[in-house]
Amino acid sequence: MGEEILLEGLGVAPSVLETIATLAAEGVDGVEAVVARPVAGLVGKVPTRGVCVEVSDDGALAVQVHIQVRYGRPLRQVAEEVKTAIADAMRAQTGHEVGTVDVFIDGISFPEQ
Repeated sequence: MGEEILLEGLGVAPSVLETIATLAAEGVDGVEAVVARPVAGLVGKVPTRGVCVEVSDDGALAVQVHIQVRYGRPLRQVAEEVKTAIADAMRAQTGHEVGTVDVFIDGISFPEQ
């Protein structure tokens, strides 16, 4: 992971913020999982974590999350619900404002038949 992220003088490990975002996203109806994304150009497509949290230049949190959605749920609706859930969870847990939440839908899961 990286060094601590400073939130108004409080040092927080990036993995803590990533866990908050992951749990919030996975709690949204229609999200199958937060998924690790492959790094292009690397042999074997080495996966990286599915959530990245940083502090933007204006001091707000910036979150990127990669998800897999269950078939049958409207993608735009799921993405908006994930944005709201992550922003609310981050604000509630850290007391810090969230500037952006970027949601990447990397896959769709289909029901077993």
